[in-house]
Amino acid sequence: MRLNELTRFDHIIIQCHDNPDADAIAAGFGVYCYLRWQGKEAELIYGGRENIRKANLQLMVDALHIPIVHRESMPEAELLVTVDCQYGEGNVAHFDARHIAILDHHIDMGHRADYKEIRSSYGSCAALIWQLLVKENYPLAEDKELSTALYYGLYMDTNSLSEISHPVDKDLRDCVKFHEGLILQLRNTNLSLEEMQIAAEALKDYEYQKEGHFAIVRTKPCDPNILGFISDLMLQVDIVDLCVIYCELPYGIKLSVRSCVRTVRADELAGFIVQGVGNGGGHAQKAGGFIPKTNLEMIAGGCEPGKYLYGRMEAYCRSCELIYAKDYKFTGSGMERYTKIPQRLGFVRLSEVLPPDSHIIIRTLEADFDLKVEEDVYVMVGVRGEVYPIHREKFEGSYEEVEGGFEITADYLPSVHIKDTGDVTLLMQYAHTCVPTGKTAIYAKPLDHTVKVFTAWDEENYMLGREGDYLAVRTDDLHDVYIIAAAIFEESYERA
Repeated sequence: MRLNELTRFDHIIIQCHDNPDADAIAAGFGVYCYLRWQGKEAELIYGGRENIRKANLQLMVDALHIPIVHRESMPEAELLVTVDCQYGEGNVAHFDARHIAILDHHIDMGHRADYKEIRSSYGSCAALIWQLLVKENYPLAEDKELSTALYYGLYMDTNSLSEISHPVDKDLRDCVKFHEGLILQLRNTNLSLEEMQIAAEALKDYEYQKEGHFAIVRTKPCDPNILGFISDLMLQVDIVDLCVIYCELPYGIKLSVRSCVRTVRADELAGFIVQGVGNGGGHAQKAGGFIPKTNLEMIAGGCEPGKYLYGRMEAYCRSCELIYAKDYKFTGSGMERYTKIPQRLGFVRLSEVLPPDSHIIIRTLEADFDLKVEEDVYVMVGVRGEVYPIHREKFEGSYEEVEGGFEITADYLPSVHIKDTGDVTLLMQYAHTCVPTGKTAIYAKPLDHTVKVFTAWDEENYMLGREGDYLAVRTDDLHDVYIIAAAIFEESYERA
């Protein structure tokens, strides 16, 4: 969906969920600013019983001149746009409307709408609105108030940016220019005395499992940043390596997940906990998640959320095998020999287009990874936008360059961020085309359980393989061990 589709209407109401948080306010403000920029009449509202009371939200609204108002009934309008919520859900006051648009980042609950854009993999609705504004060429660089609002919405909904996972969230974080002094002030008005009391009470009552070194804590309903605050405190306990802090809200369960060991990524753990019932993400140490109430009732059979979460944590701790590539003892058990199917792939000689010895971040849909620009290190780009480094010697023995461009269609095209300068560019504009020579091969087998591989490239972060994915070993280097996703393997390899 494009925001310009909404401009066919002249009188438009933008509605946040009841008791709106920073993300909802920012997202609604973004839609409001765009519609006013297009010359449309728009009003930003929220319903429910409570007015905005939290000190940080009052400061945000006042300082950024956000024209949000509390309504018990909706003014006459042609279109109602709900942001950070979905029309018909229990957390948003119901107003009758002729036409409905939904802009959200939670799981699609299937409610009707004339226009809909829901990205449940995004950490914030602010990121969705930012992306839509960029597509419409809205002058964000000239609108520092809106940019600051969107940044703060992202900041708050991802627990101080610690639970970011999607590259669009990261791009918003890295690209907008905001009022730094105001953000600093907002950061220091997040906690009330009541919320401090919530944290103190939660930490007095916890569950701990010695074998898995994990703790689970329940809190009273609170903002995500309070969950994160409690998580950070719990993780400082000497015997706790993993923790899940959760609170029950009227519409679902909000989670904060932490890890301080390299063998467990918090984002991957959060994904495991909510698999099939919710959404979650973040990064290696900090992550979050959400489970809609209806899903939990259906999957967990009505059991207490704490018991469900405890069971998922136990299952996770039992589920994984660890492989360290540098110490891998190849036996060939269950493996067969495969070669790559002839197909056009992309590759980039980083040293030709980026400053030598510079440190970069390559951002992909799967993850960010750090790399140093060296003459003998290339980057491969696969058919689905997957990216991985390869030494020039291995590249020249496995591929040959061919004429013609390399293009892919993907939800997110890989980008390069230069750490020293902050410059950002698309990797694809530098990509040459190559095809496999068929001279090298791999041993591979499908997985029937979860495996984590610490590759020869990166001994601190693992590649995750789930059931159905493939464990692969290059035949010319038995310590080059890695994971290939099932869908990519089936498109890219054939038995030798």
